[in-house]
Amino acid sequence: MTDKIPETMRAMVLTGHGGVDKLDYREDWPTPVPASEQVLIKVGACGLNNTDINTRSGWYSKGVTEATTGDAYSTVDEADPTWGGSPITFPRIQGADACGVVVACGKDADQSLMGRRVITDNWLRDWDEPGNLNKTGYFGSELDGGYADFTCIDYRNVGALDTDLSDAELATFSCSYTTAEGMITRAHVSEKDTVLITGASGGVGSALIQVVKRRGARVVALASENKHEQVKSLGADVVLPRAPDSLADALNDTLGTNTISVVADIVGGSQFSTLIECLERGGRYTCSGAIAGPIVDLDLRTLYLSDLTFTGSTVVTPQIFKDIVSYIERGEIKPLLAKTYPLSQLREAQQAFVEKLHVGNIAITMS
Repeated sequence: MTDKIPETMRAMVLTGHGGVDKLDYREDWPTPVPASEQVLIKVGACGLNNTDINTRSGWYSKGVTEATTGDAYSTVDEADPTWGGSPITFPRIQGADACGVVVACGKDADQSLMGRRVITDNWLRDWDEPGNLNKTGYFGSELDGGYADFTCIDYRNVGALDTDLSDAELATFSCSYTTAEGMITRAHVSEKDTVLITGASGGVGSALIQVVKRRGARVVALASENKHEQVKSLGADVVLPRAPDSLADALNDTLGTNTISVVADIVGGSQFSTLIECLERGGRYTCSGAIAGPIVDLDLRTLYLSDLTFTGSTVVTPQIFKDIVSYIERGEIKPLLAKTYPLSQLREAQQAFVEKLHVGNIAITMS
């Protein structure tokens, strides 16, 4: 480390599970020191995502059955309150989508990263077994993340890139776009498909539109009607209300058929069975979220008689992050930055994120 790196920094520190009052803004937090295989990043911006909010609130606990609210839950089981089904250690700095500049390297890290602009891969891995799903962690959950002036991460968890995009724009990519790419990879989406995307105006939803279109498939997007123009501008072929009176009729009116081949769902809730009923025989359903509620109705006869395939998607392969970095550099995907907030206003930013009045992503800036 150099003398230019301060001993203390600003950080938003999570002190326990609960509401936004559990986020403590500090200006005297110790600056982390990189371990031998880590780099130290001076953070320029860090994007918001559902995982941070759900972890803070304890929504991942099996004791919680309601929609994501971002507030405290009275039914949280302390044994399983995180994405991985186990407790985390407090205090914790969250923030998985960091963008910044490498300012120090551990002795065994890639020294060529020094001074490079990078974004972070939020999946922490055992690099002797990088494909082992049981040996993964999440940046900002099992390791302090990017809601701070500085953060440390394994050098293999950063992607260096050359781009004119701002730090805030770059901070919209990692979680949302790797999640989206992971979903459609598991669903084997190709140019032959028609993909219905729920929650299409959000971070993952807007990313799904872009990565699905990149593969040449047709997109049917569900979103609130006041957001249709922006969603259409991302490349969606058809944009429908987020909960049509009859989804089958709406599909038939716009596509000439009442079935689609793939559902990419991040919403869940009461509309789940309607989505499943609109899948064609041999169709695929892929899920990476349930913001409208995790408990759904499923008629197993629909699943097996229609030869459907269901896939859940959380941990992605290391290659997907590398692919997303290459898509950014080639301009094949675009950021959709809705708004920025300073670090001291992370509470307000998370409240705005949960209210879902925006299109795209919200980012926290350190300047």
